[in-house]
Amino acid sequence: MSKVIVLKNGRIIDPLQKRDEIADLWVCDGLVVPVGSIDSAGADIYDLSGRWVVPGLIDMHVHLREPGEEYKETIETGTRAAAAGGFTAVACMPNTSPVNDNGALTRFILQTSAGCAARVYPVGAISQGSKGEKLAEFGEMKMAGAVALTDDGHPVVDSQLMRRAMEYAFSHDMLIMSHAEEIALSKGGCMNEGEISTRMGLGGIPVAAESIMVQREIALAELTGARVHIAHVSAEQSVALIRSAKARGINISAESAPHYFTLTEQAVLGYNTNAKMSPPLRGESDRQAVREALRDGTLDAIATDHAPHSILQKEVEFNFAANGIVGLETSLPLSLALVRENVLGAARLIELMSCGPARILGVPGGSLHVGAVADITVIDPERRFTFAVEESFSKGKNSPFDGWELQGKALMTIVAGRITHKDS
Repeated sequence: MSKVIVLKNGRIIDPLQKRDEIADLWVCDGLVVPVGSIDSAGADIYDLSGRWVVPGLIDMHVHLREPGEEYKETIETGTRAAAAGGFTAVACMPNTSPVNDNGALTRFILQTSAGCAARVYPVGAISQGSKGEKLAEFGEMKMAGAVALTDDGHPVVDSQLMRRAMEYAFSHDMLIMSHAEEIALSKGGCMNEGEISTRMGLGGIPVAAESIMVQREIALAELTGARVHIAHVSAEQSVALIRSAKARGINISAESAPHYFTLTEQAVLGYNTNAKMSPPLRGESDRQAVREALRDGTLDAIATDHAPHSILQKEVEFNFAANGIVGLETSLPLSLALVRENVLGAARLIELMSCGPARILGVPGGSLHVGAVADITVIDPERRFTFAVEESFSKGKNSPFDGWELQGKALMTIVAGRITHKDS
C-alpha cells in the first residue's frame, strides 16, 4: 500500500457534491478513500485549519511552447509553474513549432509530460500548420490523446473551413475552441481602440473585431450542432452574444482570464509591453461585464492564457512586442479577489477553475468524491505575498502583476496522490 495522506480540518469545497464543510480527506493509492477506512499508521498528516481543500484546479488554456520554443518555456517548467499556482492539470495550445496538427506530436507532448508536476492535455490544431487552409486530421489526434481543437493565436478566417471543422469535430465528438478575432478589423492594431490608443499614437483594435467573430461561431455552432468554446472573452458585446446564445440552447461555452477582470487598457499607459495581449485589455465597462458573466454563468471557466515570451520579444517598441503574459502563478490570487469582493461565492470560483474546465474538456477531475483520483489543491485564502516574477517557476517573466501585493495562495498541489508542490 502506498503512503497515506490525511488532510485534517480543511474546508472541503466540492460543488459537484454540493459540499462545503470542515472535514477530513484521506488519500491512498492515488485515490480519495473513506475517512478512517484504512490504517493511518505512518501517514503524512496535515492540519489544514483555515485552509480550503478543493478539487484540483484545471487551466484549460496555456502555451507550453515545447517543442520548438523551449527558450520561452518547456513542458517541465510550465507544469512546475502550474503546480505552484495550484493547477493539477493544464490544456496546452497547439501553436508550437512545429504545430501540433498530428498524432505523432500529440503523443510526444503526452510522453514528455509524463511524471511532470501537473497533467498535460494536448489540444490539436484545426488546420494543418494552423494556416487556415486545410483541415488537420482530427481522428488521428483524438486517438493519440488530444482533448480539443483550436488554431489559437491564428483565427480561422475562412467561414466555410470553420463550418467543415465543426462538422468534422461533431462526428468525432470533439470540442472546437475559437480564437475569436476578425483579422480585417484588428490588422495594424496593438491595443484597445479608444481615447487612450489615440492619445498614445497606437493602432487600435475595436471590440467588434472580437464580437463579430463570436457571432459567427455562434451561428456555425447552431448550424452544425458542434460543441464550441469561445476562448479569452474580453468584451461586453461578446458577453451579451454568448448570454443570448445560451438562452437559445446553443451548445456553446466560454472562458475569460484574470487579466480581463482585473485590468483595463489603463495598464498599457507608459507603453507597458507586459500589458500587451490578444485580445487586448478593454475598458472598465468590459471588465465589469466579464465579472458579471462569471457570476451569472454566462462564462464557464477562468483560464490563464499563459503565454511566456523571452525578454527579446517584450523589451522592444510596443508595436513590435509579442502578445501575451504569464499567468499560472497569479491566476488563483487574482480570482480569489472576486470572492473577497462578493462577486463570486467560494463554490462558484471552484466551479470556474476546476469543475467547469473538466466538464468542457471531458477530462477527469472536478470532484473529491470517494473513489475519485486524488487531484487536490489546498488553498490558504488569507495568505498575503508579493508576486516577484523573477522568482517564478516559469521561464517567462512577462507579467503586468510583477510586484503586486496579492492575497490567497496554493499551499499544496496533489496529483494522483503525489505532492507536486508544497509551499515553504
